[in-house]
Amino acid sequence: MATYPAPWYGLWVMVMFFGVATWFLRNFTERVEATRLSALLGVVSMTTLLLWTLLEF
Repeated sequence: MATYPAPWYGLWVMVMFFGVATWFLRNFTERVEATRLSALLGVVSMTTLLLWTLLEF
């Protein structure tokens, strides 16, 4: 079983947080710009996590 560094797990937390935040903002608020920002940060987090995983592990 592979062991991953702590920042790798931090990226997972960011992906989860921004996913929930985007869902909440889209469904329960009218904040379009905040929704876009949250979605963008989630995509960047997931892309970083994916690339890091594929290149390092």
